[in-house]
Amino acid sequence: MTLSRFEVFYAVVESGSLTKAGEMLNLTQSGISHAINSLETELGFSLLTRGRSGIHLTNNGERMLSYIRDILILNDRMKQEAAAINGLETGVVRIGTFTSVAAQWLPHIIKQYQDNHPGIVVKLFEGDYSTLEQWISNGVIDCGFLTLPVPKTLECLPLKKDKMLCILSDQHPLHTQERIAFKQIQEEPLIMPKEGWDNEIKQIFKENNIKPHVKFEVSDDQAIIAMVQNNLGISVRPEMTLYNIPDNVRILNLENDSFRFIGIAAKPNMSPAAKKFVDCVRSLLSDHNLLDF
Repeated sequence: MTLSRFEVFYAVVESGSLTKAGEMLNLTQSGISHAINSLETELGFSLLTRGRSGIHLTNNGERMLSYIRDILILNDRMKQEAAAINGLETGVVRIGTFTSVAAQWLPHIIKQYQDNHPGIVVKLFEGDYSTLEQWISNGVIDCGFLTLPVPKTLECLPLKKDKMLCILSDQHPLHTQERIAFKQIQEEPLIMPKEGWDNEIKQIFKENNIKPHVKFEVSDDQAIIAMVQNNLGISVRPEMTLYNIPDNVRILNLENDSFRFIGIAAKPNMSPAAKKFVDCVRSLLSDHNLLDF
């Protein structure tokens, strides 16, 4: 069994396509098919099914995926350690993020990271909180930005207290208030982020016995703001998502100050490239006075 076959299998699973996997690895489609067939023959069972809807893992393929992923991760880490011993920097770091961090922080962080470590390739994976947590635990990504608390199996560096605020249209009767009462929120049509993006809001509602009247559920921050702008409802959002707020949207404090807590998390024994990325995050946010833990 060779690592190259594992790399082909993982590339097919990651891309969902023999053609795309070939482009990623600079191989022909027949070369990709041959590698998969050889691996399946050696293992003694099918790993993938091919149909009109695309390529999917078999049950046995699902069972093998985590082992193959772990082997490839360990191989990459070994290469990074060997490069470090030889005074070189190489490898890939896979970073998980959600929208507001991607927009507010990542362009500056990645720029500094690549300036300092040009031999390391950065790959980004965007998802909701629960998906990012799962990807870290499963080894799909090396580290990722999450909201706290995180499972005890992960190491986490706290970064920021992000204030939770209420937004509403300047046509709304409550727009002149400085603060909005939780009872008032309960009485208004609410625009909520979809499940997976709403952890901190649900926690606020639970702690303050709010039974919200949810009118719409939308995952995109800018879509939520646009709906509020058109007076379709109010919303509760973290301050970091409100970086491009229109003039006709008002921001009110909540009755009691509440926060989401952002950190960057990873499994223990991070790769050298991931450690350097976490150090870069801490350094850059500290330099810009954005660390507030």
